Amino acid sequence: IEGASEGVGLGHEFLRHVERCRLILHVLDVSGVEGRDPIEDYKIINRELANFSEELAECPQIVAANKADMATEEQIQRLRTFIEGEGHHFFVISAATTQGTDALVQDVARVLETLPPIKAYEPEPLTGEELAAHSSGDGKFEIQVEDGVYYVDAKWFEPILRTVDMDDYSSLQYFQRVLQNSGIIEKLEEMGIQEGDTVNILGFEFDYVK
Repeated sequence: IEGASEGVGLGHEFLRHVERCRLILHVLDVSGVEGRDPIEDYKIINRELANFSEELAECPQIVAANKADMATEEQIQRLRTFIEGEGHHFFVISAATTQGTDALVQDVARVLETLPPIKAYEPEPLTGEELAAHSSGDGKFEIQVEDGVYYVDAKWFEPILRTVDMDDYSSLQYFQRVLQNSGIIEKLEEMGIQEGDTVNILGFEFDYVK
């Protein structure tokens, strides 16, 4: 939504997730039945992507004009002209009737085969200063699973949580490096954690991402 790059709505949480995508399938309502302009919607979303990350803004896109069964030929052609002018593949579809969806799926698969693999994040080892920052703790931790949530009990982690800003990329990297170097990530994986599972560390919750 508009303002996502500034944290509105799901904001940064959603945009950080999108950063891992190799291809964006941008679905627009071409019918305008809700009083929206699909071209303006396209511009708003892409402006938010660019404000958050230049790299994300350059991610390949395929655009699908949805609700085509409720749109006029003039509406479809107007959007087609604009989107193809932006250099994107354009598909006319209807989720309700499945019109055009097979061709869209085939094109998505074809484009994905030409793109590099998903970037794997490998946290850098902690620096001496970072190690010293939490060396006062004994490094011990316990993990219990309740109702699908992985609860990490690590008292020495409390001062780290107080200083980490989850909206700051460098701070978030530090947080991930501590998790990795402390052995918490390794233990979670040994316990069978899956991508998307919830981790709770001293009341702070986040989704596990490989």
